[in-house]
Amino acid sequence: MSETHASEAGTAAADEARWRWLPRWARPRESERRGLGSLRLAETTLLILFALLLAIATVHDVIQQTHTNHRLVADLATWRAYTHHDYKSVAVEQDIKQHTTNDTICGNTSPGAPKQRTQLCLRIGGPTVRGRRQVTGGYYLPPRSEDLRHLRYGCFGSALRDELCPR
Repeated sequence: MSETHASEAGTAAADEARWRWLPRWARPRESERRGLGSLRLAETTLLILFALLLAIATVHDVIQQTHTNHRLVADLATWRAYTHHDYKSVAVEQDIKQHTTNDTICGNTSPGAPKQRTQLCLRIGGPTVRGRRQVTGGYYLPPRSEDLRHLRYGCFGSALRDELCPR
């Protein structure tokens, strides 16, 4: 065996060991192994980084949605405990403009179709403790009306402080 063939065989073995950490499908081909780097290695690295970014973003979104769902369940439990009404049709409005966990939840004060009776709207905030959240304030709405500032009355707590009702 000539010296040239022996050195090429040694280089090939060293080159094979260099790429052993990659799965076989991601290793550079013989024609791509020249030089310090390869286009295929760069592409593979970018694809792996992109997949990792997508996985992290997906996990983040799932966790955020889970926390939101738990908060909404706690809001409903809080409204039912505060009003002593076990109504199913209760409207929850989240503070999506300022990205806070302060929610407003409205429901009828007496049995009837949604928004057909006087409504009590509670402002709820803070962490969930034993399946409920803290009521920070609220207001009333007349029957058959939307939650508009000029229709609100009887403000109390944070709703009064934040001037959510007309004067």
